[in-house]
Amino acid sequence: MSAPEDQRSWQAILELPPVLDRLEDAGGIPVLELVDELAERNDLVIDADGVVYHDRGIRVPGHDATFVHEPTGSRGRPAFSVEVNSVGPRNTWAVFDKTLSWDVYLLQTPEVAALAWLSDEEYRVEDAEHFETKQDAVAAGRFSFGVFLHSGEDWQEQVEYIRQTAAPAFLQREDGSTMHPATQSEFYQLVDSTPTEFRTSGNAPSYLGLLELEITID
Repeated sequence: MSAPEDQRSWQAILELPPVLDRLEDAGGIPVLELVDELAERNDLVIDADGVVYHDRGIRVPGHDATFVHEPTGSRGRPAFSVEVNSVGPRNTWAVFDKTLSWDVYLLQTPEVAALAWLSDEEYRVEDAEHFETKQDAVAAGRFSFGVFLHSGEDWQEQVEYIRQTAAPAFLQREDGSTMHPATQSEFYQLVDSTPTEFRTSGNAPSYLGLLELEITID
């Protein structure tokens, strides 16, 4: 399962044009800039003062996030990354296998919007038996990776929570409630891993397409 399942009921869903195919020419595409572009093109109203990066229930508030083209290099395969301009002295980025077939979706409820990206492989392994299409799965909150868009008091609340801790991120439980670790050590105890394990593989099954993951605090 794409864990944890998001508790919201997404009411408006837009499958984006092949955004990731633009990265090699563009180098990088900031999320807030992309959302502004999509909102103007599709006559949408989306307020966003900041983002919260979502990785299988790990949540990191950031002032923005950027999709970045990654050269093939020593990995031996094309890749893209998502780099988060995290709040405070946090380091947050993830590298994904671009050889998988990815789709990116813009999701909305009356309260919040999000960008989510889901590969064919994740959908096939985890959700194809339960949902007819990838879009149906995403609408049900069945995505492992995304960026939630927050504004106003909601965004300020996210900033205040993370600034009160020495942890690199929050954690969302299966029931939708949120844990706020006090330190980096406590965070990694809760996710039953180490910073090194996360950095080399994201501590994730290979079909998710996550090649590297950095979630630390200086």
